[in-house]
Amino acid sequence: MVPTIRDVARLAGVSVGTVSRVLNRKATVARDIRLGVEKAIVALGYHPSPLAQGMRGRATRTVGCIIRDINIAGLARFVRAAHDTLADAGYALILSNSEGRIARERELVGVMAARRADALLIAQSTEDDPAMEESLLRAGIPVVVFDRARPAWADAVLVDHRAGVRAAAARLIALGHRRIALLTGSLALYPARERVAGYVAAHDAAGVARDPGLVRTGSFHPDFGFAQSSLLLGQAMPPTAIIAGGIDMLPGVIRAVRAHGMRLPDDLSLIAAGTSDLAELLEPPVSVVRWDYAEVGRRAAALALQRIRGDRDDEPRRVVVPTELAVRGSCAPPR
Repeated sequence: MVPTIRDVARLAGVSVGTVSRVLNRKATVARDIRLGVEKAIVALGYHPSPLAQGMRGRATRTVGCIIRDINIAGLARFVRAAHDTLADAGYALILSNSEGRIARERELVGVMAARRADALLIAQSTEDDPAMEESLLRAGIPVVVFDRARPAWADAVLVDHRAGVRAAAARLIALGHRRIALLTGSLALYPARERVAGYVAAHDAAGVARDPGLVRTGSFHPDFGFAQSSLLLGQAMPPTAIIAGGIDMLPGVIRAVRAHGMRLPDDLSLIAAGTSDLAELLEPPVSVVRWDYAEVGRRAAALALQRIRGDRDDEPRRVVVPTELAVRGSCAPPR
């Protein structure tokens, strides 16, 4: 088996980020740690990517960006803000859509490396893919993940989904709801894990029992929102409120509500994630947990620029963007 950078880190007893800094000849690594890493490299016969090695010191003034779908409103705002921040600094943004396919994401990382991008912004479809992490490491460029907590060695800009969903669930509990459903993505992703944690925290703080069957995880896609909402609303004891914990999930939930002949908020209270035209234009308007996706884009681009310029060579930075609950007409006490 071909040794990886993780194998080197494990043998040397250091982080992957430290191995990366040794490979990049950063002066901030202590001499004894550097020697330990170099010994591990020799012992394992590890060879860094020739492409990544050749890229070092050859700036192209471009930054790659891999996202799931530019048609999602929040991601479009992210891209515009990142583009403007980079353009002001004299850098161009190279954008690619992954369509949420893991294999395509790995392929696109290779494309960005081949084009000699100076850094990469990415929100990968899963945080549990070792092959993807290895692809990012072998690209040999600074990586900034947004709304993802892993890989741990990369800089990250995170949205405080835990606080947002906690506020949403607390609001519904205060209105008298005791059967609150949460729909969100796969637990292999930071936003879903944090939303579930916020949901649990709100119930625990209020002393309200939770029905585990009301939490459905798996995807942020509208079709998942429709399927799970339909199943829940068809139960003998349906939820009286739903939190749609995904920026692209609301259309599917609304379709299910209408398919069951229900009205907001008379028959069901609803809170969605992220600002959208649909949430604002529905009658009544839908309450949302919102955040500034443009700020996420600006922060991610700024972190990438700092790494490119060598302004920072410290441990990975975590920047958290706050959320807020915007209460609109879709919430009311249950019948």
